[in-house]
Amino acid sequence: MKKALIGGLIGGFILFIWQFLSWTVLDIHGSKFSYTPAENQILQTFNNSNLEEGDYFLPGVPPGTSAEAEQKLYMDNIGKPWATISYHKSMSNNMGLNMLRAFVIDFLSAFLLCFILLGNRALNFKIVFISCIVVGLIGFMTIPYLNSIWFQSNSIPDLIDAVVQWGLVGAFLGWLLPEKKK
Repeated sequence: MKKALIGGLIGGFILFIWQFLSWTVLDIHGSKFSYTPAENQILQTFNNSNLEEGDYFLPGVPPGTSAEAEQKLYMDNIGKPWATISYHKSMSNNMGLNMLRAFVIDFLSAFLLCFILLGNRALNFKIVFISCIVVGLIGFMTIPYLNSIWFQSNSIPDLIDAVVQWGLVGAFLGWLLPEKKK
């Protein structure tokens, strides 16, 4: 349990630091947030429409629309513009709380992985390292990559994160977790 806690704390710290670097200094995710000079007009339109906070896919269908009407709307819009929107009525600065929540998730992720890995009696550096990369790839493929398929977005930054951050964690845990030969 001690190795799992240490691995969780340091592994979580590695994940947290990589995520900070990836989103700030290295700007790997810069392509995900493009600027438009029309942002003031777009935001004003949202504000004037009394739009509720939430995530939207446009064009959408009203709740209760029949499957046939939904299919017709879809077919009628092929080749036309579409958008996904995450709308919030006001921007807030919860950076401290968000960073705390992110670190807790990073710690739990690394801790749970340690917990699983420590169940393997034949643990060695290679098994730990490859297992960590595989966990990163599974996470990438089942969420960001699938979303990129359906919403036609760039998932390369997420792939870089998955491989690099879990590779770094794997290198550390590969050193920490296996029993040392005496």
